[in-house]
Amino acid sequence: MADIKINRLNKFYGDLHIIKDVDIKIEDKSFTVLVGPSGSGKSTMLRMIAGLEEINSGEISIDDKIVNKLDPKDREIAMVFQSYALYPHMNVFDNMALGLKLKKTPKDEIEKKVHEAAKILQLDDYLDRLPKQLSGGQRQRVAIGRAITRDPKIFLFDEPLSNLDAKLRVEMRRELKKLHQKLKTTMVYVTHDQTEAMTLGTKIALMNNGRIEQYDTPTNIYNNPNSVFVADFVGSPPMNFVKGNIIDENNKKNFLPESAENKFKILIDNKDLISNKTNQVLLGVRPEHIFFKKEHAVRVAKDDNFAEIKVTPILNEYVGHEQIITFDYLGQEVLGKFSSSISIDIGKEIILYIDLNKICFFDQ
Repeated sequence: MADIKINRLNKFYGDLHIIKDVDIKIEDKSFTVLVGPSGSGKSTMLRMIAGLEEINSGEISIDDKIVNKLDPKDREIAMVFQSYALYPHMNVFDNMALGLKLKKTPKDEIEKKVHEAAKILQLDDYLDRLPKQLSGGQRQRVAIGRAITRDPKIFLFDEPLSNLDAKLRVEMRRELKKLHQKLKTTMVYVTHDQTEAMTLGTKIALMNNGRIEQYDTPTNIYNNPNSVFVADFVGSPPMNFVKGNIIDENNKKNFLPESAENKFKILIDNKDLISNKTNQVLLGVRPEHIFFKKEHAVRVAKDDNFAEIKVTPILNEYVGHEQIITFDYLGQEVLGKFSSSISIDIGKEIILYIDLNKICFFDQ
């Protein structure tokens, strides 16, 4: 068992408060991704778990054992860095075996563990090669293999794919996901790439300004964001936010876009969406929950819970299999994501359909 409990963790650099009262429990065998913009504190958090950064206050426990004062080598963790950190004069076998040799592991056990790791990572044919004879993806696999041979309780990854090109990053993401399924070990992974976070993580901790904004499954992070920051950070293109007000009419709640006439109000059947909200709100809707045809909205919303909105297309971004259209909606910009086979005329007013089962509300 290798869960990590972090309790009221704080980190200062002089007067700068980097990590602010962070509480999180990372479950055994999970793949937890720490994601957020640059400067949000995610790499500092990882380094504190590893023992590479001093803790100013709070506790970190691994398997219910407080590790605040333990050296990195005594925490039963293995860390894979952004740079491969391979020894250029050593071949692949020796790079992967180095940690075991330093621990005075018997030679036959070293052979066994290195070959097992090489098989998992498809490096069997490269054990005699030097790092300079390998591609970027192969070097990263050697760095991961060096971590695997140590048989740690926890793997820590600090943006390990950021040096790879886009195609190789996608391939390595799949390899890491397969690796987690094979090893069934606790993994904590830092990235600024929300696509990486969504595809890899069983759980995501979305960080902002030294705090965790939301810690949840990828599905809940995407569909039920806790804040405007989470909704805006996750998704490409990000969620649309329409400013407006909640108004009561005949004991029914309606959303009225800012500066719009009363005839443009949208009936909100789900009162849970707007409970505990102020009257001034942001209506959040993702581009893929806006439809070009009524029958598409009916099929997806199922219970006819959709709204019609009049918009004017002002910009078209063609990205191959789909197109991102920017619309003017009562003076506010709204983006929709559609098949590239649909023809939409710029400047010509049309009606779109919003799936009201998928909307969110946030206080302005």
